[in-house]
Amino acid sequence: MTALDSEIHDLLRFAAERSMLPRFQNLAEGEIEQKGEDDPVTIVDREVEAFLTDALTKLAPDVPVVGEEAVHEDKSVLDHLSDPCWIIDPLDGTMNFSEGKDPFGIIIALADAGEAIAGWLYDPKADRLCHTRRGEGAFVNGDRVTAKPTGGDQPVAAISRIFLTEEQQVQVDERLMPHYACVETPRCAAEQYPRLALGQNDVSFFERTLAWDHAAGVLWLNEAGGKVARPDGSPYRVDEWDRKGMLGAASPALWDELAARMQGMY
Repeated sequence: MTALDSEIHDLLRFAAERSMLPRFQNLAEGEIEQKGEDDPVTIVDREVEAFLTDALTKLAPDVPVVGEEAVHEDKSVLDHLSDPCWIIDPLDGTMNFSEGKDPFGIIIALADAGEAIAGWLYDPKADRLCHTRRGEGAFVNGDRVTAKPTGGDQPVAAISRIFLTEEQQVQVDERLMPHYACVETPRCAAEQYPRLALGQNDVSFFERTLAWDHAAGVLWLNEAGGKVARPDGSPYRVDEWDRKGMLGAASPALWDELAARMQGMY
């Protein structure tokens, strides 16, 4: 790992050991709130974001931090996404965590001019760090990885219906179900992107494409030799925060096949 990777790893491990792991399956009454429908927030989200915001600001004082919870409180924070900025998801998979289930993680990305240039996806229970820097490849705990398909009779498609309209759900049933072995997503981008590279899933699509969920994972999977892009093939930008729809795959060929089957859905 680079010195920055090691420093980020230490910060993530400390945040998890101090705030996250002690409260897993041990949240007290009043430590979970609802920001909206199916959108919980816990004391862990807030503690980890506050810690990482402070630590990253000390590391790079001139680079603003765009955190998920900060954006919830003040939408103007999103204005930083077109400039150099850190992007934080302090507890990715909050729904899982609040229900006492795996997986969950922490995500940090570094972006500039609307594009991710480095990213870190952390699994606290396994102490697994997926990390990348643009043009330098994808790594897991310092070891370079190359995305690989599952190799089964049917490609494995990880599909979430949570944010789909009824019409989109019908289209998924008609267009994808006959051609893929369909499984549920883990409701955790910090886990879903590794699954697309490490031989567990072949393809997935994402309805919501919020920067804190996807900036690091998109870069990491693309650097691993997979492909993530908008359904029309255009690259993902962190400052298009309200744009919907993105496809991910373990290889460009699998991506092309998925995009062809989903043509016209977006």
